[in-house]
Amino acid sequence: MITKIDTGGINNQMVIKIMVIKINGIKKNSLATFIFIDYNFKTMVKKLPEDKQKIIEKFAQHKGDTGSPEVQIALLTYKIDKLTKHLEENKKDNHSRRGLLKTIAKRRRLLNYLQRLDNKRYQKLISELGLKK
Repeated sequence: MITKIDTGGINNQMVIKIMVIKINGIKKNSLATFIFIDYNFKTMVKKLPEDKQKIIEKFAQHKGDTGSPEVQIALLTYKIDKLTKHLEENKKDNHSRRGLLKTIAKRRRLLNYLQRLDNKRYQKLISELGLKK
């Protein structure tokens, strides 16, 4: 059961009171949990780490570009590097290994797409990232 309660105007926040209704078929009231939701959207915007932001700025085709193949490939390359370092230390982490293989396959598909789209942009990107082929 979710109930709104009056907070007395706490900094654009709303408190939600959550109570457990049934546990093992028996109705019981548990301790209430209070969740503060901030409706000030300036603080809710997710900020990227600085290194990812630098990658986006370097490979963007225009200001605000995050979806071009160059940016996506550069970010995937960054992620692959991080996962590779992680797997060197944690050799038995097969879940991360699967994520690494999926990321590599996604980057390969994007590279093939970029090569079909514009070979000059493809050659420039792989030379900047230091990729083979």
